[in-house]
Amino acid sequence: MTALYSLRQVTVRYAARTVLAVDELDILRGEILAVVGPSGAGKSTLLRLLNFLQPPTTGEVYFDDALYSANRTASLAMRRRVTTVFQRPVLLKRTVEANVAYGLRLRGERHGEADIRTTLAAVGLTELAQQPARTLSGGEAQRVALARAMVLRPDALLLDEPTANLDPYNVGLIEQIVAQINCEHGTTMVLVTHNIHQARRLAHRVLFLLEGRAVEIADTHTFFAAPTDPRTSAFVRGEMVY
Repeated sequence: MTALYSLRQVTVRYAARTVLAVDELDILRGEILAVVGPSGAGKSTLLRLLNFLQPPTTGEVYFDDALYSANRTASLAMRRRVTTVFQRPVLLKRTVEANVAYGLRLRGERHGEADIRTTLAAVGLTELAQQPARTLSGGEAQRVALARAMVLRPDALLLDEPTANLDPYNVGLIEQIVAQINCEHGTTMVLVTHNIHQARRLAHRVLFLLEGRAVEIADTHTFFAAPTDPRTSAFVRGEMVY
């Protein structure tokens, strides 16, 4: 597979503090890449970089061969090809259907009713379409956030702890939807998770970040069964790695 993202000699610094330093990283088209590591490892910074919300201090990020750097901003067309689902989704004080339609309306697409209905069905929310979003459970709200992202048909979907604080039933639903999106649409996904079991279930490859650096990246089986770095081995065993 070819790369959708390519990072080369990328750093992100806040004042004198380097929070991310990635010499080389390719994220392949159509893959689910799980990003794991302890708190403060640089996972959220990496997502902001990939969503063009955080420019690199140095280095180059290529998205489908288009350059994003400290001196080159991402175009609106590039930004619209990437969508993020956050751990705590912010929903409008409107119906479920209106929330899913929101991104399409912002883009001036007034005739997406069929896509909205199909997407609501895909996440199991058809019967809740006219329900106010404020009345939803946590799992239902997260499915609305996923549907709102899905309906835009992004090339890259970035997931920031999408099942944190959900019960096992809703975790299973969200994981099933994520796998379905990837399988049916070939959407490239970057999943930040503290749940290494989730990474094992969903990802094609796993990236381990520690202190802002990429310690190891490998296909999922190799990452868990035969990691090459002792810090990765310790992390997989559940030991504290700092």
